[in-house]
This record gives sequence, structure tokens and C-alpha cells, in this order.
Amino acid sequence: MLIHPWDAPRDDAEWQQWLGTHDFGQLAVNGLPGEPPYVQPLHFAYDAGRAEAVTHLARPNPLWPALEADPDVLLSVVDDYVYVPGPWQAPPEVPPEHGVPTSFYAAVQLRCTAHVVDDPAEKADLLNRQVGHFQPEGGSAPAAVGEAPFDRFLAGIRGLRLEVVGVRAKFKYASHKPREVQDRVAAGLSARGGERDAAAREHQVRRRGVWPAGR
Repeated sequence: MLIHPWDAPRDDAEWQQWLGTHDFGQLAVNGLPGEPPYVQPLHFAYDAGRAEAVTHLARPNPLWPALEADPDVLLSVVDDYVYVPGPWQAPPEVPPEHGVPTSFYAAVQLRCTAHVVDDPAEKADLLNRQVGHFQPEGGSAPAAVGEAPFDRFLAGIRGLRLEVVGVRAKFKYASHKPREVQDRVAAGLSARGGERDAAAREHQVRRRGVWPAGR
């Protein structure tokens, strides 16, 4: 992933805060010899304090042999993406129809060492951590070995602790464009009101000043 200086996060807190509320991504696992990579969509819970993400998958999932052969994996999350029409991006001295369209998006890629969790008690703890993230209000019985209702499901899954060893993060929201262009894009996103336009506009406005406009 190419990351220009103006698209880089201000600090670790910026991407960590974003990742805390964007908890569905794709786990990429190197394929076995002669096979393509495995890409598994999944929910996960990221823990900044432990520098790890936790998740689980069904025991019959075909990626397990590849993951055990090479635990070096990548967890990729992309969201808050929108299409930006060319006229919105045209520099002040350029006709609108000469503007270049682009994509805005936020992306975090966590390079991880995967640790497979098969111990029943550890799997139960991992599941409870995930549920605690997704259901902080409670409402579900905890998973525990030998206790209903979830004990019978533990044998059918394998847990994953993804130890984060590297991070690449990007917030592509025209932070390097002249202020006039940024204002035009922000107004266009507000007027269009698409599914992700409000989130994209929030990023764009929030990140003003990370790079001298027009530099």
C-alpha cells in the first residue's frame, strides 16, 4: 500500500481509535506451495494495550494448514471510502472538466504473527473478549468449559491471537490539496449525502493541517 506523507496518520492514536470501531476485515494467509493466498473475511477485536487482535474460525476452515505452515499474516481493514468526482478536485486555475477523479478511504493493515488457540479454556476466554467488545452492554451468557450453553460449541472452533508486529495505516482525504479544493470537496460530500459521505467528510475536515495545503 502506497502511503504518501500527507496520507499518513498523525500518530498511532489516530489509527488505533479508528480501528477500535472498524472491527471487520480480511485476514490474508500465504497459500501452500502452488496455491493462491487465502483471504478470510472476519470480525475481530483489537486490543491496543496487548498489541493484538483476537478472533476465531470454524475448525473445518481450509486455511488452517496454510496458516500453520506460515503464521506470518496480514489483517486488512478498509472503510469510509467514497468516489470523488473529477470536477470537485480541479485546481483553482483549471476548468472543472479537467479535474481528476479519485478515491477517498481509510485503511489499516496489521502484519501479525498468528497463534492458534486450541485449549478449551483459552478459547472460552478469547470468545468472551470478543463478545465483550461487540456487546459491551452484555446480554449473553459467558463461554466456559463444561458449562451450558456454549461449551458444546468450543470443540467446533479454533481461536486466533494475532500478535501485531507491524502497522501500515493510511487516511487518503486530499490533505495536500489547496484549501479551495478541500472546501469544494467537503461541500460536495455534504450535498451528495451518500452512504459513506459523512464519514469521509469528517476525516477530510479533521485532517486539515496535517500537510501544508498546496505544498
